Amino acid sequence: MYPASNPLWSPVRWAENGAVRLAFDSLTEGTGGEPLLLATGLGVNRLWVPDGLCRMLAAQGFAVARYDQRDGGESTHLPPAPARSPISALFGKRETAYTAEDMADDAVAVMSALGWRSAHLLGVSLGGAVAQRVALRHPDRVRTLTSMAAVPGDTSGLRTMRYIRMRTLAKFARLRFPDTPEGDVAAGIAVSRLLASPHRSFDEPAAREAAERNADRGMHDQQAQSRQIGAQWHGPPISAIARPTLVLHGEDDPLIKPSAGRAIASRIRDSRLVLLPQVGHEIPDCAWHRVVTEISRLATVSHQLPIQPGS
Repeated sequence: MYPASNPLWSPVRWAENGAVRLAFDSLTEGTGGEPLLLATGLGVNRLWVPDGLCRMLAAQGFAVARYDQRDGGESTHLPPAPARSPISALFGKRETAYTAEDMADDAVAVMSALGWRSAHLLGVSLGGAVAQRVALRHPDRVRTLTSMAAVPGDTSGLRTMRYIRMRTLAKFARLRFPDTPEGDVAAGIAVSRLLASPHRSFDEPAAREAAERNADRGMHDQQAQSRQIGAQWHGPPISAIARPTLVLHGEDDPLIKPSAGRAIASRIRDSRLVLLPQVGHEIPDCAWHRVVTEISRLATVSHQLPIQPGS
């Protein structure tokens, strides 16, 4: 189920990476700015990125586009895989539906469909790991990299355990909702509550309004999530990333420990770590100004660096 057309965003368009079709759209404000592509998290569609944050990015000189990763939103969903839950996909036998390289190439396919030779990347959660891999696999397409609430993009399997709060992941995996619009809304509220900072009051009416506006089945599609989380990376380590990098992480993240952000920042040369107070595994409005300020600062720094061939 998807909401009616929103005049703030362009009509949906499509990019192709082999047999996979990727849904994307562009903010209608700030279209003349510097290209910035948003990559979303595990299972969720592109509409979960707050419109208010996107408008603030546009006001700071960015042309914002967002896309649904494969197995999310309106993009292609792949056939069922053996793993029945994200936990079994993460710690069991690796999935073969597609690779992490395929997901990195999806982002580049969207950029090409937009006519962008290169772009600033902002990836959140799983999208942060994908963005890191794009910077490794296609460095000439990346102006800057901002990884938020993510694990290191070269970490997989049991090594991931050090960064994930297993109690929260187990709660996430146990969520069960009917495959109905009402079930989608209930899932959206439950996941928002689970991932919010415990140091802020949970605004259930706002969460319900957001879930009703975007009743996203991906919030409880564990098969799709299993395929995404099971996609294995075969490329170089993140220490090889040479693009200007910002690492954002909520101090109160109940799913991915802040140590994951510290690990990323420690391994990428000249990167900068910013811990966001009273922020969980989310992008609440109280953090928008800081997020936009830091991304704008990173873009300014990138203008002072030598241009890489092909950029």
